[in-house]
Amino acid sequence: MAPRPLPFSLLALGAIFSSAPVAAAAPTLAYIGPGAGFAAAGSLLVLLGTFALALGIILLWPLKAVVRVLRPSGRGQSKVKRMVVIGLDGFDPGMARKYMDEGRMPNFTKLSEDGCFHPLQTACPSISPVAWSTYATGVDASRHNIYDFLTRDPCNYLPQLSSSEIGTLPRTLNLGFAKIPIGKRAIYRILQKSQPFWKILGASRVWSSIIRVPITFPPQKFKNGTLLSGMCVPDLQGTQGSFSFYSTKPRSGDKHIGGQQYQVVRRGNRIESKITGPAGADGHKMKSEFSVEFNDETRRAQLTVGEETVEIGHKEYSPWMVVSFEGVTGIARFYIQTWDGTDVEVYVTPVNINPDNPAMPISHPFVYAIYLAKLQGPYATLGLAEDTWALNERVIDEEAFLKQAYLIAEERKKHLWDVLDKTKRGFVTVVFDTTDRVSHMFWRTLEKDHPANADKEVERYKDVIPELYQNMDAMLGEIREKIGDDKDTLLCVISDHGFTSFQRGVNLNTWLKDEGYLVLKEGEETSGDYFASVDWTKTRAFTLGLTGIFINRIGREGHGIVKKGAEMEALCAELKRKLEALEDPKSGKSVVREAFITSDIHSGPYADMAPELLIGYEKGFRHSWDCATGAVSREVFSDNTKSWSGDHCVDPRLVPGVFFSNRKIDTDEPSLMDMAPTALDMFGVEVPKYMQGKLLFGRQTPEGAGVEHEEVSHA
Repeated sequence: MAPRPLPFSLLALGAIFSSAPVAAAAPTLAYIGPGAGFAAAGSLLVLLGTFALALGIILLWPLKAVVRVLRPSGRGQSKVKRMVVIGLDGFDPGMARKYMDEGRMPNFTKLSEDGCFHPLQTACPSISPVAWSTYATGVDASRHNIYDFLTRDPCNYLPQLSSSEIGTLPRTLNLGFAKIPIGKRAIYRILQKSQPFWKILGASRVWSSIIRVPITFPPQKFKNGTLLSGMCVPDLQGTQGSFSFYSTKPRSGDKHIGGQQYQVVRRGNRIESKITGPAGADGHKMKSEFSVEFNDETRRAQLTVGEETVEIGHKEYSPWMVVSFEGVTGIARFYIQTWDGTDVEVYVTPVNINPDNPAMPISHPFVYAIYLAKLQGPYATLGLAEDTWALNERVIDEEAFLKQAYLIAEERKKHLWDVLDKTKRGFVTVVFDTTDRVSHMFWRTLEKDHPANADKEVERYKDVIPELYQNMDAMLGEIREKIGDDKDTLLCVISDHGFTSFQRGVNLNTWLKDEGYLVLKEGEETSGDYFASVDWTKTRAFTLGLTGIFINRIGREGHGIVKKGAEMEALCAELKRKLEALEDPKSGKSVVREAFITSDIHSGPYADMAPELLIGYEKGFRHSWDCATGAVSREVFSDNTKSWSGDHCVDPRLVPGVFFSNRKIDTDEPSLMDMAPTALDMFGVEVPKYMQGKLLFGRQTPEGAGVEHEEVSHA
């Protein structure tokens, strides 16, 4: 069976889940598809469509107002006028408590005194796409269908993005007696199941403003609200983040850097090169020219992209620059990483979809992204905008990464201020990724013995994480000041999971091989990425991504050999027993706290396509980089020497998130799953019986005190 083209590039999956950068196993698709490219009229059509939509909204507003008055809302009495949920991805309760006790976080301390602070039970697996999907839907992974960043195509075992699908279909004109091909049309499909609670709120005429919640791409339409997509929005090349790096120094021929690397020649004070864009009508990647003129005396440089020129200095980010290709534009920032005599190195962020003229839907309604760009200027649209992989591969240094992360955080704050100003009634949620990305890359600075500290400057950055928590505290102070004394606004600050150390990588594919569950082709001792040398006719179990082990099942996998039922159950029990007994030969430490058999903990309709076992690692361990991409290495264990030194893909009980609120709740053990039913209940909307969470605030007395902790039944 021929490999299915992938709608994303695996060169940049390190930016998603820290896998090693390698070439894609199959051609990546452009947004419109090979042979179609971007039409030159695309920009005009966007403008015309935007104008028509805006005009339609204005003309229909009086009619909608009358309908709202006459039509019953289908909801009961609201308990709040407004509910605001601030998401701080990866904000850890243990670290928060530590810095609160040290006096570094007075605003969080005050919030906890006014209301409450609890650890927040995360999802299983404890990985962002799973957890935020649980937040949005109020159900577990077996009901919303997201178990990892990656899953495998059961037909050919190749990796697929688990959350969304981007592709093309032929467009034809049906004349009855003949179908005339007239090009291709793009398809965008979200693979998350169930439905987000803001869609249910909207159906009951409660407004929602949703900003950058992960797994909201492509944006789903819903009534009464706006949404800006988050995690898994691709860059303009259709990847999850491919940076460019231009250097006058010789290139290393055997080193993959996770992006696109070019050697340039400095002629006098000038370098010139091109930025790679999406595929054009001929199927080849389009290019866009840029140049940099260096003034060695002033240490200032003139950067020209298209017809726009700006001045930047050494180790200084440019503003967002419009990068033009035929029929489409993107935006990128430029950074002079090295300026040493005649040697220069220029880093260019992935080319983001231009929010002022989106090449594809990144918001609901479509014009919302444009509105924000017109109001506040250009902003990062890439789902994982902080370029972790560029730092992992030392293309940029820690200083450059931190500057980038906080520039993006400032953009997000502007979006938050806007929705707080505009949404006086209804639901508001904004998710900040900075806390997660900085924790991933700087956790090593908290541990002197971390293997990732070798050959890296550590002392200078030892306060990065404490300062990160202080910065979030300062932002909370601004948020509470904007909300003021509004007693009818419920404020919650949550995180999807916490954090722990990642010191040792575990290649479970190698372990499965050593134990006889995974078999390589004759004569092979190791295998490259994506199971290159695996013999599927003899393999019973394998892993891909970061969370679990798949059984090579008859009737599901393309070359399955294990029967579902007693045979598979016995195999799962055997694997569980052995995994939980696994020890690291270097330290003698236990590696797996618990290997969960998925069918024992999840009973929803999508559990059948999930990994049969979910691996709950102990602190310090995680799937190794090569294991995540389906490789089989020589050794099971390896030191993690990358800057990505902290993680949360462990036993979920080890990495709870945080829950802060300006009101007390009715339980000491809140769960991320509780947020969806609680939001509905706050606005008097009936909670669907399939939701699995409970009401955090229970029923309220007229004075507003919680009197009963009410469980929500579920299917």
